[in-house]
Amino acid sequence: MKQAPALSASGFGSAWFALCVAFALHILDESTTGFLAVYNPTVTILRSRWSWFPMPTVEFRNWLVALIVACGLLFCLTPVAARGMRGLRPLAWFYALLMFLNGLGHTLFTILGHTVASVRFPRPAPGFYSSPLLLAASLWMMVRLRRTARRDFQLPTGD
Repeated sequence: MKQAPALSASGFGSAWFALCVAFALHILDESTTGFLAVYNPTVTILRSRWSWFPMPTVEFRNWLVALIVACGLLFCLTPVAARGMRGLRPLAWFYALLMFLNGLGHTLFTILGHTVASVRFPRPAPGFYSSPLLLAASLWMMVRLRRTARRDFQLPTGD
């Protein structure tokens, strides 16, 4: 009987798990450094400029609960990522790209000292401390997704 390939060779579970940990730490970082005091005024200004701007303003409790639930669900998908399931790959790319852009945004706003001209904050920007983790983990995920892209993940057959 053939053995299934090692999880680390066939999947992207370790990178997925690392990105989930980075995301969880980022939630903690944002929630303890006043992220919504920057986010909500920024969204309000952008929506007044562009009525189509899709981001909502949020209350702390609802925002935190939604992020914790999302992060928890993503953690639950780690075994699926470890098996390298094809159906999870589009979500994995989206997750990695979103977290990469999130990390870049916090870094950029730290450099600028503001989001929009009228929303300024003392540096670093809220959520900045965990941004390097988001960047590193999302890059690792993208590398793993590219390295495992050409592999054919088939269930082992009984010989």
